[in-house]
Amino acid sequence: MKNQVINGRTQFHYGWIIVLTGTMVLFSCLGLGRFALGMLLPSMGISLHMNYSQMGLIGTGNFVGYMISVVLAGIIARAIGARRTIFAGLVLVGVSMILISRAMTFIEVMALYVATGMGSGMANVPMMGLVSHWFLKSTRGRAAGTMLSGNGLAIVFTGLFVPWVNIGQGAEGWRTGWLTIGIISLVIAFIAVMLLRNDPEEKGLVPLGNADQGGSSSFVTQEHEKKSSGKWTMVHLGCIYTLFGATYVVYATFIVTAMVNERGFGEGTAGTFWAVVGGLSIFSGPVFGWLSDRLGRKMGMMVVYALFTISYALVAANLPDAFLYASIGIFGLVVWSIPTIMAAAVGDYMGPAQAVKAFGFITLFFGAGQIAGPAVAGFLADITGSFSMAFWLCAILTSGAVVLTYFLRQSSPGHDPYNGPDRLG
Repeated sequence: MKNQVINGRTQFHYGWIIVLTGTMVLFSCLGLGRFALGMLLPSMGISLHMNYSQMGLIGTGNFVGYMISVVLAGIIARAIGARRTIFAGLVLVGVSMILISRAMTFIEVMALYVATGMGSGMANVPMMGLVSHWFLKSTRGRAAGTMLSGNGLAIVFTGLFVPWVNIGQGAEGWRTGWLTIGIISLVIAFIAVMLLRNDPEEKGLVPLGNADQGGSSSFVTQEHEKKSSGKWTMVHLGCIYTLFGATYVVYATFIVTAMVNERGFGEGTAGTFWAVVGGLSIFSGPVFGWLSDRLGRKMGMMVVYALFTISYALVAANLPDAFLYASIGIFGLVVWSIPTIMAAAVGDYMGPAQAVKAFGFITLFFGAGQIAGPAVAGFLADITGSFSMAFWLCAILTSGAVVLTYFLRQSSPGHDPYNGPDRLG
């Protein structure tokens, strides 16, 4: 981790406290608020007599709530600040999950999980936007990737914790699972509000990173052209992000169910594999964030989408279990790389002042993909009796994402809003 040198002394930069706090925030709002569902769904589906389509709709409901909050997150953050917005979002996540633990019907779970999604968006979007305030372009990808490792830690936790609870409490163990992760989220909410700061200036600091890479092109003469270019680049990024949202969530939601119902794995064994996904994914964000810092956001995303395609194809083809293990390993290694690169990319193109708004904008596309993914996958599983077709569709979409990313405009190397006048990179 890089530190600042002040008056000949090395000083730990508070930006890394922001990153570590952000790791906890994402552990809660996405890791627990979204990805715990995949582990809790099999036993909850049996207890509440849900079919595959209803299971898919629960995931879709979460993303509807997420998408609603994405529209509002930037407005709320500008009104009360990112720190308070993140706190409010985490409180909503925690309270709604505690209430899910008491739900008795599919409709109750659906409505409450919409609220969980709203809280997730209120916490996640401002948190990712803070990266562009606290870090310059040279370290932005690594910082965002480190925060995304919180998702992986949550997957490890739920992959081990949920089967353990179910062994002790049987068919109703999922209720204890929701109650526990709801309480954890409330605790994290209060830690976050104490540690987060909206801007480096609040701590008397400047953003962390190399400030000697800026260019000298005139911002004034090129401003109108670059605003237009930046707008269409955000649309392009959003379309690419849609394909990630529509595909990874199908895998995250249904891979455990597919392993239990189609492959004959026990829930504990499937949970162990899900924990392996989480363990590998801890490295996903930092590694691919660093890679995108070095190779560029465009090339980084192309590599990632190619790996996603291989992962989905391996599980869709119903090959021997060794190929399933390979699919799980590849998915774990790359799963948080796209959000990492996207968070860094919006800062590269739009600058810190517009980062929250821009990240919220492309997250609308991401949310649309997430809304469609589980519902379509659940429907296909009901009519075919297998998730194979859904996973094949995911492979087709991510291969298309490789092509779409190829045509993305590369951000200009070396420009950063803090160290040069070229605001859009």
